[in-house]
Amino acid sequence: MASDLQLRLDTKNGRLHDGRGRIFDPAARRWKMTAVAPGGETVSPTRALLWLQRDSGMPLRAPVAVIGTRTPTTLQIDAAFAMGRLLAEHRVTVLCGGRSGVMEEVCRGVAEAGGLSIGLLPDDEPEAANPYVTVPLATGIGVARNALIARAANCLVAIGGGHGTLSEIAFGLQFKRPVFLLEGAPAVDGAHACPDPNAALDRVARAILAL
Repeated sequence: MASDLQLRLDTKNGRLHDGRGRIFDPAARRWKMTAVAPGGETVSPTRALLWLQRDSGMPLRAPVAVIGTRTPTTLQIDAAFAMGRLLAEHRVTVLCGGRSGVMEEVCRGVAEAGGLSIGLLPDDEPEAANPYVTVPLATGIGVARNALIARAANCLVAIGGGHGTLSEIAFGLQFKRPVFLLEGAPAVDGAHACPDPNAALDRVARAILAL
């Protein structure tokens, strides 16, 4: 976000302003010029995201995908759980591959925060999903489901991962989806590395708010 761009949330009138004389249109998810003087409190992008998802009446319905390795390290497990919890606390639906590893940990974080997770399984049977997935969708199309995950997501957060995760990152970039990297995710030109889940959430918020 540019240094001169200050978000102000007017909860009384249900408006989100920026420092450039613009107001956010939740329905179109874009900014437009306004003659209305900004009011309310200065907020962070993540606080603005919570307003959009909880209070605006027109939340983003497209999910955020969290992808990554099936054999996570302790740090990757912690990052996946925290990412799922943070997204759920901000009322964002989480999309993943529905299986084990990072996918299970992010769904566990979502479940603990009372959120919604969707698992796009490569398998024929929904029973293959990890126990924390809210909605398991058995596609039966194998690794081709990687393209579906990238296409259906508003943006993607990758945590660790190998060739499968790399393919999802590549699909995401091809579909012009923002991609954010955590804890050893494959580095790809056009994807943005983040130091921790809170920084990744900030990036997600900016992407959703078109900042």
